[in-house]
Amino acid sequence: MQDILEAIMAAEGSSQPERELAGLAALPVPESYRGVVVRAEDTRMFEGMATRDKDPRKALHVQEVPTPELGPGEALVAVMASAINYNTVWTSIFEPLPTFKFLQRYGRLSELTRRHDLPYHVVGSDAAGVVLRTGPGVTKWKAGDEVVAHCLSVELEDSAGHDDTMLDPQQRIWGFETNFGGLAELAVVKANQLMPKPRHLSWEEAASPGLVNSTAYRQLVSHHGANMKQGDVVLIWGASGGLGGYATQMALNGGAIPVCVVSSPEKAELCRKMGAELVIDRTAEGFKFWSDEQTQDQNEWRRFGERIRELTGGEDPDIVFEHPGRETFGASVYVAKKGGTIVTCASTSGYMHQYDNRYLWMHLKRIVGSHFANYHEAWQANRLVALGKVHPTVSKTYALEQTGQAAYEVHRNAHQGKVGVRCLAPADGLGVRDVEMRSRHESAINRFRGH
Repeated sequence: MQDILEAIMAAEGSSQPERELAGLAALPVPESYRGVVVRAEDTRMFEGMATRDKDPRKALHVQEVPTPELGPGEALVAVMASAINYNTVWTSIFEPLPTFKFLQRYGRLSELTRRHDLPYHVVGSDAAGVVLRTGPGVTKWKAGDEVVAHCLSVELEDSAGHDDTMLDPQQRIWGFETNFGGLAELAVVKANQLMPKPRHLSWEEAASPGLVNSTAYRQLVSHHGANMKQGDVVLIWGASGGLGGYATQMALNGGAIPVCVVSSPEKAELCRKMGAELVIDRTAEGFKFWSDEQTQDQNEWRRFGERIRELTGGEDPDIVFEHPGRETFGASVYVAKKGGTIVTCASTSGYMHQYDNRYLWMHLKRIVGSHFANYHEAWQANRLVALGKVHPTVSKTYALEQTGQAAYEVHRNAHQGKVGVRCLAPADGLGVRDVEMRSRHESAINRFRGH
């Protein structure tokens, strides 16, 4: 592994980094590597505990694991950096169910997929790194290519997936519903998960957008989601977070009017730095949408709607960008414009949503479910990053050995933007190839740093 790292590091400062990296093809593949895992033997360790009290640091372990053989259409990537997503948090606390159920189901599909059904699960759904090897049939990528990986894993043997790959019956999220994920020194991906690494970004910056940027793109921009247009008022929950930070940028880029909902003055300031003018600090303004565990407060829905109209000059949201779930969903349905769209991709505060259906059917609103992104949407989202139209939201990074702490902070919502993890990269700031382009966007790239 050290030889691989040294070969990648030789590209730093080189006038021809591609030549240095091409030498990776001649290096042997290590028999094992370090990965962040959960273990099947631990799945009952948090039984009887409240979700908030479950500690990812107790379940996530860094251990040496065997390097799997590559199958057709796959690639082995030396991972320089990865990032924490909520799916890794869910995996680490074994909610809503242990991910070993996913690995067992995938393992029954074929002789090749049986490799994934193991008593340990290498987690992580983001990665930036360098291709080491490709399996039979791969022609688009070669050893030495600098890449980022999106997390859509599909088989595409059924017709349903060929109009929208997210509808493939064998659609899975890599590193969550499959093994050999990105929080590791090496990762196994399908070659169609790979995309070019943005040349002006460091490894940890390039790794951070993958899952959330693609998710925000499908949810907000794509015709499979809200199909946002110029002038739309877009209510964005958690607008400075890992997902909302990208939605805010896309709304601004697309000529929409974001109304950013945050929970602190610091988060409000981050939204303003991105260019948003309409911001609601829900904590400072005391919005509480539930009177108790069973009862929502419709007066608070009304007060929230009035506050939005104060900011927009009397307009309700055309689109509500939903992901908190149970805590906010009733309010989201209520405040959306007549004929508006509530588009949801997650439920971080609870899966069992409640809302007053009168405000949906009588006002002709739509609820749209959105999950990650198809290959084309992920590629388009990555292109926006490569063009410098959308910027990473990395606030801090951790070494691979500290992944448990990184996941703990995300679980406790003690973070801003995205939390990165250095896998093989020995320090932040490495991997930048286009220094001139970076200099033009330096302040935007770093605006979340240190928060």
